[in-house]
Amino acid sequence: MPTVHVVISGRVQGVSYRVAAREFAGRLALTGWVRNTREGNVELTATGPEHALKKLIAWCYQGPPMAFVTGVSIEHIPETPFDGFEIRRS
Repeated sequence: MPTVHVVISGRVQGVSYRVAAREFAGRLALTGWVRNTREGNVELTATGPEHALKKLIAWCYQGPPMAFVTGVSIEHIPETPFDGFEIRRS
């Protein structure tokens, strides 16, 4: 299954972005992780069916209601298996 690494910039910390991303990814049956970066961004890695990854990426451009996304960087990486979708601490 494909795996993507996504970095989201803007007002994305302190607005429950990680929690909302984990919940949305879970609804799509994706596995992976999400975390804040020291630079003030949010990054995530997700593995799953292409159609579900496309939905997650589209969601990343919007995020939760209090977020203000100014950029989304997407990189396709080698398939990486995960157990569930977790919030990681940086």
